[in-house]
Amino acid sequence: MNDSPGWATPGSSPSDPSDGERQGAPAGQPATGDPKWSAQQPPPGQWSSPAAGQGAPQAPPQQPQQPQQPQQPQQPQQPQPGQGWGSYGQQQGGPYGGQYGYPGGPGPWGKPPAAKPGVIPLRPLGLGEILDGAVTTMRSHWRSVLPITLVVATVVQAISLLVQKLLLADLVVSTSGTPTPEELVNSLGSGLSVTVATNFLDFLGTVVVTAMLTMIFSRAVLGHGSTVSEAWRDARPQLLRLIGLTLLMATGLVVLALVLVLPAFLLDSYGLAFLGLLVWGVGFAWLWIVFSLASPALMLEKSGIFTAFGRSWKLVKGSWWRIAGITLLTFLIVLIVRMIIVMPLTIIGFLASGTGMAGLMDGSAAYSWGALVFAAIGLIIAQTITMPMQSGVTVLLYVDQRIRREALDLELARAAGVENYGSGATGG
Repeated sequence: MNDSPGWATPGSSPSDPSDGERQGAPAGQPATGDPKWSAQQPPPGQWSSPAAGQGAPQAPPQQPQQPQQPQQPQQPQQPQPGQGWGSYGQQQGGPYGGQYGYPGGPGPWGKPPAAKPGVIPLRPLGLGEILDGAVTTMRSHWRSVLPITLVVATVVQAISLLVQKLLLADLVVSTSGTPTPEELVNSLGSGLSVTVATNFLDFLGTVVVTAMLTMIFSRAVLGHGSTVSEAWRDARPQLLRLIGLTLLMATGLVVLALVLVLPAFLLDSYGLAFLGLLVWGVGFAWLWIVFSLASPALMLEKSGIFTAFGRSWKLVKGSWWRIAGITLLTFLIVLIVRMIIVMPLTIIGFLASGTGMAGLMDGSAAYSWGALVFAAIGLIIAQTITMPMQSGVTVLLYVDQRIRREALDLELARAAGVENYGSGATGG
């Protein structure tokens, strides 16, 4: 723990100490205000504590039945119905009456539950818990998540729509079967300009959303809420670094593609070009997963760009296939959701373009107002839903890897106000 950087989690003030006392009561002692513990105490007059200044307690009237008590230690082998393992741990004290020895919790033969102050339990996470944590945060903190994604997606798509209409307005569509060289150059130039402009806008919007949602998810792990203004205040100091990190990673992938593919085109070798593209694809996938946790590391640890790359490399090492599988599954879920939302609206936009079959045949319907507006509406809805999902899975993967490698659950438990966490039995 000492050699691992601390997680500069925003808003990590301890919660109500009464909750921590109920989870972290000392061994063999009752949790404060626990109704089940009070119910287990012997009735007054039978085994009450001696009052101050009084002698020893009087024996109860049914004293002749006391010799049967030495046989009671064998009864824990089979707890009574309705009596939780944690209740047994409290009665017996010992190693099971500590952190997890509370009524309803498992006892000596059960697996102790991990503390869960927020959307995830503080222990190594499974696939379902990571996905569930992302969805739970979206549902529980929608007042913060929805405005961020909706506003950013609307602004980005509105600007993209105007850019597409402006750059494609002068596009000349060939009426003959074979386009002229001038028409081909014009089409390629317009298409490239639209692609670069829209991707750059999407890039800026994604960076802003990722930065702010990372802060919201970090608070949700601790069980704390977050407003939009708080998320912006916490994310703003690292925003330029996050932009630099994303640009540096994208530039590296482009340079790698040029190094592997450009010589093949210069040598006019299609086989070598295909091999270069194949190697680039493998390298792209490997590097993308290796540095996939750099963004949350940069935002939550308040580190520099290259330090964040190194942290991601260290956390992913040895778990590449697991992280790649979860990332790929999340990507497929996001892709399916986007297709379900965007495709019907895009079809409606084509039909509402007013260009008829001729527009569908020559492609002019694709940049009509009707098609562009309906496609933008579909993208706004899809991005509002899917961007929190992607950001949440990335943040929870980062948290999971630090719990596995650096026992981050101890720091998170202290930040969430869970007292005596890890002092007794430890949860899976």
